[in-house]
Amino acid sequence: MPETITKPDFRRVGHKGAHAISPGNTIESFDAALAAGVDMIEFDILPRNPRDPTSELVLAHDGGDLTSGRPLVGLAEALAHFSASHYEGIELDVDLKLPNYEVRVAEQIRDHGLTDRVLVTSMYAESLDAVRALIPEMRVGWSVPKASRDWTQNPLTLLPALAMLTYLRTVLPGRVAERIRSGRIDCVMSHYLFATKRMKDAVEAAGGELFVWTVDDAKRIQSLIELGVDGIITNDPRLFDNLPISR
Repeated sequence: MPETITKPDFRRVGHKGAHAISPGNTIESFDAALAAGVDMIEFDILPRNPRDPTSELVLAHDGGDLTSGRPLVGLAEALAHFSASHYEGIELDVDLKLPNYEVRVAEQIRDHGLTDRVLVTSMYAESLDAVRALIPEMRVGWSVPKASRDWTQNPLTLLPALAMLTYLRTVLPGRVAERIRSGRIDCVMSHYLFATKRMKDAVEAAGGELFVWTVDDAKRIQSLIELGVDGIITNDPRLFDNLPISR
């Protein structure tokens, strides 16, 4: 068993709870993440009808979740669950998958008394601006890049994807640092392909935090710890066990 050198000061974040242990965005998955020792739980919010942002807010990652036929957890039910005493001290990453319902989400978070434990994240900068305008003290994080899939995994799109990857690795650090300095965001939620030293240094110099998604490989988790990121999001928080963790 590898020796743990020191307790890390990054956050262990469970993606959708602990999606690799129990189906994500469910109460069971959240409880599994808690049992696995996470510091933060990420979950996703969509309107039950994506074309109607005034419809019921539920925990779902995409249209497949909405049409799967399985019961969906309502946002109010989830927030009430996280208000229980055994979740005290656990941070929450509330990820908005689409724009135009962010104010409703922020109001429910405030009404449940969870403002100081929540980080609202989105790929849509306008959603974060709306949350910040409504509740200035609520932390917000910008997810980058805006993409629905990893295009480097498809041989047909690999070359243009690599070219875009190289370009964005160069320009994104400056863009996110400017948003941190201007007070528009507190954190950057970066896909692991963009979690470079350049990104880490830019975010740190601007006074923000860098979280990385979604990492399900122990070696990559260790390399990100060594890079000095502030949080790592994984489907399987058990991967944090038995790492030779050091900062």
